[in-house]
Amino acid sequence: MQPDPRRWWGLALLSAAQFIVILDTSIVGVALPAIQTQLGFSPENLSWIFNAYVVAFGGLLLLGGKLSDVFGARRMFALGFVILTAASILAGVASSQAMLIAGRAIQGVGAALIAPSALVLLMQLFAHDGRELGKAFGVWGAAAAAGGTAGVFLGGVITEWLSWPWTFLVNVPLGALVLLLTPALLPRVHGGIGRIDWLGAITITGALSLAVYAIVTTGPGQWSSPTTLTLLGVAALLFVGFVALQAMGRQPLLPLSIFATPNLAAANLLMALLGAAWIPLWFYLNLYLQQVLGLSALYSGLALVPMTITIMVLMVWLSGRLVGRFGIKANLVAGLLAMAVALFLFTRVPADGDFWVDVLPASLLAALGMALAYIPATMAGMSSARPEQTGLASGLISTTYQVGSAIGLAAMVAVAAGSGSDLLAGFQAAFFGAMIVAAVAALAALLFISGTPATQAAAAE
Repeated sequence: MQPDPRRWWGLALLSAAQFIVILDTSIVGVALPAIQTQLGFSPENLSWIFNAYVVAFGGLLLLGGKLSDVFGARRMFALGFVILTAASILAGVASSQAMLIAGRAIQGVGAALIAPSALVLLMQLFAHDGRELGKAFGVWGAAAAAGGTAGVFLGGVITEWLSWPWTFLVNVPLGALVLLLTPALLPRVHGGIGRIDWLGAITITGALSLAVYAIVTTGPGQWSSPTTLTLLGVAALLFVGFVALQAMGRQPLLPLSIFATPNLAAANLLMALLGAAWIPLWFYLNLYLQQVLGLSALYSGLALVPMTITIMVLMVWLSGRLVGRFGIKANLVAGLLAMAVALFLFTRVPADGDFWVDVLPASLLAALGMALAYIPATMAGMSSARPEQTGLASGLISTTYQVGSAIGLAAMVAVAAGSGSDLLAGFQAAFFGAMIVAAVAALAALLFISGTPATQAAAAE
């Protein structure tokens, strides 16, 4: 297979898309007080500015992956950016709570089309060379890490120097630029023959959306409430119905046979656990910096920059080489153990902590863990999928990470609240809970990721 001469420019565009999608999950956080004041949100409804995006994004990722397989990845990528850009305008000019929440939900719809199709396009651009593919995955993963942290930092800068609507409107010129460059830089990936299993799509989207909705809206001590139990029960019934539909259907949305693909099921489990450990770490580290050490939102974002730069550098320059040398399993286990150790160090942060002593070393170790684990987990879930199922496999990987992140954060919020009224003790308890998740993930990687280091390295190449 001849390499595409545009592949590195295409990778830059795909990485920018990944950056924007992840940026949108976090950029609004610092702006929430200003939005609450101007639009009159109650404390309970304010969380929906974040949750509307997460519910739509997580609930529709699987469908987005299937649409990419059927109608073509580049077409769905471009459509996703049209939707995201239009929704950003709606959110940016919002004059009411309902208008803003609708804009955020539609942003999530666009992101659910962009994320899986971008991964398919990346595979298409670099399928000719395993070494280049590993490096490309590193750049793409680094863009995700950069987007998450940049969202916090840019949100503070934009809110302080401009106004909160620009946390949404910043997407408009970025989206327009991506759409302008897409035909020139990204390959045309033809869709497959088949149809969309709309009943299956509605069922699984309803199941995932209800489950994520129940998780992100249930407060500490409310897990046994009738509302929560009803939502989770309906989500479980929809999921059982979805599995039955997939087992009986001729052209199912999610052919159950895909889980026979080597390492795919294990990789999705690990992505869920990785999100469940990483997002609470990032969330509570930000709170510790602001609410215990007394840093402003802007300086808290700056304090996370070394961690982001470390992830970016390691993913771009080291992760692919290490996978090629030692295989997927070794890197996964090492990365998850490093993250567990970092979280253990965070369980010991003091009330009068010093950034250079108590935060920076542990955050850099956590960054090393994320850089070692994220790319191998993605590759494990994608590398053995058939060409006509790469969109579906990427949708699965993205879905499990998002759902795992939501479940993990909700669980650690409950753990922190259950530790009493002491703020620091709650943060330490959340770090401890996330440490257990990372350790379990390392054990799962050791037990369930198959293949010897040699065969995994060969697969990476």
